[in-house]
Parts: sequence; C-alpha cells; structure tokens
Amino acid sequence: MGELTSKAKGLANEAIGKAKQGSDDPAKRAEGRAQERKGEAQNLKGSVQGALGDKI
Repeated sequence: MGELTSKAKGLANEAIGKAKQGSDDPAKRAEGRAQERKGEAQNLKGSVQGALGDKI
C-alpha cells in the first residue's frame, strides 16, 4: 500500500514542480526544480517498495 501512496505523492510533486518552473520568478523556478526532483525520488521509493513488497 505504501507503494501507491509514494507514487501518488511523487506524481503530485512533479506536477506542482513543473508548474512552478513556468514562473518568471527565478526563486520560484528553483523551488519548482527542487520539488520536481523530490517527486522523482518519491516515485523511485514507490517502485522500490513495490519490488520488495512486504520485505521492508
């Protein structure tokens, strides 16, 4: 179950990050890049959880 939660949070963070990167404010764009990377990491975490199943 944690797999789906991590992936959902990851997709949300990636989408929000991409939206922030469209801003004219350099600080907001940097924040968007960081948030998108966080989302990618959460997706990876979900994939690992799915691969390992209940072993973790």
